[in-house]
Amino acid sequence: MTESLEEGDDMAGSAPEETLAGAFERERARLVAVAHRMLGSRADAEDAVQEAWLRLARQDAGAIDNLGGWLTTVVGRVCIDVLRSRRARPETSYEDRLPEFVLTEDSGVAPEDEALLADSVGTALLVVLDALGPAERLAFVLHDLFAVPFDDIGQIIGRSADATKMLASRARRKVQGTPRPAEERRKQREVVDAFLAAARGGDFDGLLRLLHPQVTWRSYSAHGLVGRDGAAAVAERVLHGIRAVATAVPALLNGEPALVGRTRTGRLMGVVSCTIVDGRIVAILSVSDPDRLARMGLREGELS
Repeated sequence: MTESLEEGDDMAGSAPEETLAGAFERERARLVAVAHRMLGSRADAEDAVQEAWLRLARQDAGAIDNLGGWLTTVVGRVCIDVLRSRRARPETSYEDRLPEFVLTEDSGVAPEDEALLADSVGTALLVVLDALGPAERLAFVLHDLFAVPFDDIGQIIGRSADATKMLASRARRKVQGTPRPAEERRKQREVVDAFLAAARGGDFDGLLRLLHPQVTWRSYSAHGLVGRDGAAAVAERVLHGIRAVATAVPALLNGEPALVGRTRTGRLMGVVSCTIVDGRIVAILSVSDPDRLARMGLREGELS
């Protein structure tokens, strides 16, 4: 998570027998990680890195002194173009895309789970990052998550090092409220538990107290995406859907509190994830599409 541009200094020809494709493959994992945190989508990240490869193939590799830095610059600029395109076309915004999810049991955090969650992109962090401008987002991701120097970032976005530092500082202030594991996770789980109890008890007013007035619900089923906005509409949907749920097992979805629901016969219904800010639920995402659940690694009999 703290790789800098200098680590790729000798990639462009340190060994005569090393092919350009081989040098690029050694950089791929880091580039995908950068792009993933910039774009919030594994598929989009892979596309951005592939574009970098296509551009590299058209270059005179012998003229590139620092392949790692050159590729980071290209990927960064491609990501900025993608983010600007999304802002110009709101229909492709974050909330209309299903991010890649890592589902784990909520039974305490083992060391191996910490590594898994650290490598994932938390839903809450993506929501916050999506509120940043493209240049802010790039400055924050490259500097705070990958320790890229401000001078190098400034070259990517066409700003001075001081201006880039200010962008990252402004982005950092916005991100500081993003929920973290440990104690914050416990507080979030308490909110989810209270939410589930209110739903099971048919407590409409109790649900409203736990929901942000502008809460959003995005539900992905085999038939597509359905959305609801506003506390009242979401509370009504919760009270209607809870009738079919016999068991709701706590889980973590990219480190966020979630529930795996099953019917009285044990059939898997799906996963519901909550994004919580300041003790209230600001977004709910549910997935019942069998294909998407399978891609998340959830099978019948697991987390049950």
